[in-house]
Amino acid sequence: MTLIAPHTDLDADARVRADDRGHVFHSWSAQALIDPLPVAGGEGSTFWDYAGNSYLDFSSQLVNLNLGHQHPDLVEAIQRQAGRLATIQPSMANDVRGDLARRIAGVAGPGFEKVFFTNGGADANENAVRMARLVTGRRKVLSMYRSYHGNTSTAIALTGDPRRWPNEPADGSVAKFFGPYPYRSAFHSSSPEEEAQRALEHLEQTIILEGAVTIAAIVIETIVGTNGVLVPPPGYLAGVRELCDRYGIVYIADEVMVGFGRVGEWFAFQAFDVQPDLITFAKGVNSGYVPLGGVVISDRIAAHFDTLAFPGGLTYSGHPLACAAGVATFEVFERDGILERVRDLGSRVVEPRLREMALRHPSIGDVRGMGLFWAIELVKDRETREPLVPFNASGADAAPVAAVAAVCKRDGLWPFTHFNRVHVAPPLVIREDELVCGLDILDRALSAADEHIR
Repeated sequence: MTLIAPHTDLDADARVRADDRGHVFHSWSAQALIDPLPVAGGEGSTFWDYAGNSYLDFSSQLVNLNLGHQHPDLVEAIQRQAGRLATIQPSMANDVRGDLARRIAGVAGPGFEKVFFTNGGADANENAVRMARLVTGRRKVLSMYRSYHGNTSTAIALTGDPRRWPNEPADGSVAKFFGPYPYRSAFHSSSPEEEAQRALEHLEQTIILEGAVTIAAIVIETIVGTNGVLVPPPGYLAGVRELCDRYGIVYIADEVMVGFGRVGEWFAFQAFDVQPDLITFAKGVNSGYVPLGGVVISDRIAAHFDTLAFPGGLTYSGHPLACAAGVATFEVFERDGILERVRDLGSRVVEPRLREMALRHPSIGDVRGMGLFWAIELVKDRETREPLVPFNASGADAAPVAAVAAVCKRDGLWPFTHFNRVHVAPPLVIREDELVCGLDILDRALSAADEHIR
C-alpha cells in the first residue's frame, strides 16, 4: 500500500509551530515539554504534516473520526447547511436538529424517543447525571475505577483514571467501584463468567454500603475506552441492569467513545442484550467535524420533565452545522454498510492478526476488543503479568511503550498508546489494504517492546 505523498512546505511548518508554541495552551500538558505535530491535511484514514510525512491514523484522532478525514458527504452537508442557515438558538425548532434526533432515537431502540443535545461527551455526562438526580431525588453517583467520562466538574469526578487526581476535590457525591477486568481481576476470578459474578457481588456491596437510597445513578462506559478497551464479560451488564432496577437507580451508559459503529453496533450496549435508562454520546455521531454530543433519554425519564422544566441548556445545543454532519453520517452508514464492514474487518482481519502477533511477541500479555476497537496489553513477564511500564508512568519509566510508538511513527503509522497498552482504533472507513499495512507496521514495532522482556 502506498500512502498519500504530500508536498513539503517547511516555511509553513515553522510558522505553524511558532504560532502554536507562542500562543496555544494545550490540554493535559506541561506546556514547555511538548512539541505538537503541525498537521497540514488529511483524507480518509491518512493525515500528513508539512514536512512530507504521511501517517495512517490508527487512533481516529481521539477515537472520534469514525468516517475519516475530510469525508466528502460530511463536508458537503456542512457547506450546504452553512449556506442556508449557519446557526439558530436551541429554543427554536430546526429541521436538521429534529431529523438527527429522530434518527438517533430510532437506532437506540424501543423506549427512547427524546434526545438532549450538548457540545460534547463531558457535558453529555454532566446533564445525564443531572437528569438522574432530578428524577430520583438522590444525589450520589457510582462510577468505575479505570474509566474516563470527561473534564467538567462532575464528569472528572466520575473519571477513574489519574487525570482525576489533580482536579480533586470536584463533585463530592461520586463513589467508585471496581469493574470487571478478567486479565487483572481484582476478584481473583478464574473465568470471565466468574469475573462477572464476583464483580456484580462487589457492586451490590458497594451499593449497600454507600446507601442505596442515596444513589441516583451508576455510570458505566459500555466498553471501557482509553483505560483498556475492557469488554464486559457475559452477564455483567445485564446484572448491572438488574441491580439498578432492584434499588431504583438510573443506569447511564457512556457511549461517547464506542457509540456510532465503533464496535459494529449503533450503540455498544446493543451487543450485550441490555437497555440503559440514559445513553450519552458524542465523537462518532458526526466524527467531530463540528462539536456535538448528547443524551438519549428513556421515555420514563423524559416524561418526568413533561411539566417540570429541565434546569440546563447550552447556547450551541444541537448546532445546525453539527447536526447536518450527523444526518449525513447516518446516510453514509446506511448506504455504505458501515456496521457490517466493521464487524467483518474486526473478526476477519484484526482479531486473527492480533492473536497471531500474541503468539510471536513475548511482550503481549493480552489482546481484547470488538469491531475496530482493540487493545494490546504489554507486559515484562507473561507469568507474573507485570506491566511493561508502570501505571501512570511518564518520562524514563514510559520509555518502552514510547519506543513502540516511535517505530510506528517512523514507518507511517500514528498509534494510540496509553500506559502499557497499544490500542487499535482506525477510522471505520479504512480500506482493508490500509488496515493490513497498519497491522504490519504495528507488528514490526512490537519488537521494541520484546527487548524489555525478562
